Amino acid sequence: MTDRISFLLNGAPRTVSGLAPTTTVLEYLRGAERACGTKEGCAEGDCGACTVVLGEPTGDGLRYRAINGCIAFLPQLDGKLLLTVEGLAEGNALHPVQDAMVECDGSQCGFCTPGFVMALFAFQQGGEPASDDAIHEALAGNLCRCTGYRPIVEAARRVAAVRDPGFELRAPSLRAGVAALPHDGDLAIEQGGGRFFAPTSLDRLLALRAAHPDAHLLAGGTDLALLVTKEYRALDIVIAVTQVPELARIVLDDKALTIGAAATYTDALPLLERFFPSLGLMIRRLGSRQIRNAGTIGGNIANASPIGDMPPGLIALGATVALRSAAGARELALEDFFLDYRKTALRPDEIVESVRIPLPAPDALFRTYKIAKRWDQDISAVCGAYRLTIADGRVTEARIAYGGMAATPKRAARTEQALIGRAWTEATVAQAIAALADDFAPLSDWRASADYRRKVAGNLLRRLWLESAQPTLTLGVMAL
Repeated sequence: MTDRISFLLNGAPRTVSGLAPTTTVLEYLRGAERACGTKEGCAEGDCGACTVVLGEPTGDGLRYRAINGCIAFLPQLDGKLLLTVEGLAEGNALHPVQDAMVECDGSQCGFCTPGFVMALFAFQQGGEPASDDAIHEALAGNLCRCTGYRPIVEAARRVAAVRDPGFELRAPSLRAGVAALPHDGDLAIEQGGGRFFAPTSLDRLLALRAAHPDAHLLAGGTDLALLVTKEYRALDIVIAVTQVPELARIVLDDKALTIGAAATYTDALPLLERFFPSLGLMIRRLGSRQIRNAGTIGGNIANASPIGDMPPGLIALGATVALRSAAGARELALEDFFLDYRKTALRPDEIVESVRIPLPAPDALFRTYKIAKRWDQDISAVCGAYRLTIADGRVTEARIAYGGMAATPKRAARTEQALIGRAWTEATVAQAIAALADDFAPLSDWRASADYRRKVAGNLLRRLWLESAQPTLTLGVMAL
């Protein structure tokens, strides 16, 4: 067990102690290191000005992923490589990504430029093609207030899938440096009244949870960190779950896909996209790569937000959630996990272990739709999810769930009954839409009025019918 955080910063070893455990990576860089290329824009992981790249051991090398430094806590760097814009150049020679930004005039006021450079570096290291879709996705988490996107996109085209000989020469020493970092098992830090634990075994995690039932559990931190950066709260005890191997597992068998609570969206996306394309599109919309590289599906479930994007789709698919404590394990239907606003069936000594998603039957119709004010990275006003089985023109099974329509993600039981056993026709859909009024009494807030939510919830069901009745119909982007 250790009380010190050890990592590489741009290749140089760092051992840190004496800082509050909820110090953000951004605060550390700009304060202790005076590495001020990394900027603070939004302090909530939305603008990308704080983008840095984490190098994590995988196989014989390092995997490079962009994250938001403003919502990552310093202990999350333990045992890893942190790269910032200051660490890319070799002496007086700019990195090829930096060169491309210069040559394409990709920097205007310059405030956002370091974040774009780091996002482009991670994009280049991934070896992706220079397609418009890939570039858009790589840069969706970075905002430019000077509206300089055209030259930045051109810079992305120049560096996409291009070998980087200079960095390739550095890679072995970086990997060796990470391997040489002191590693004494569990991390346990106490400073200034705050405590941070990062256990490396499930048994130790469960013991810590039993001993500290009021502790904050940290997975990706994309929500939890906002308590610090936006609400300026002191978190007394934080227990990170991301170093427990069992919670990072993703297991596919012939019946279901099981995703560990600490598996990131990025890690889960390939299989989710393969079996549930509509859910894959949802994941690409709910957050930028920086968010998906840190955020977890287990965290989105445990957070219990009524407007979380994943629960409606998972409920419609019949997902179950595995809960575990030192006393044992149990499994619940996901729809039964949510009890009231931000309240769940999780007991004080329990953790979310995994979510199990049944694989779709060949004849199943599944869609999930999100309505928000913008396409990328926005919170839902309404999210609708639908899984239907239709045989000989009749609906034989229906599971429908909505987010943003009640205090919890919730099934539309009466709407389902209005469909089951009836012909899959426009008239049946109209009757089912009318039944939504018996399922939900939504609230008005700054995202949408109650009337709007009722109307759009019905329109999403109508959209499902239109898409299934006319498979070639393109309805385009739906947003407020």
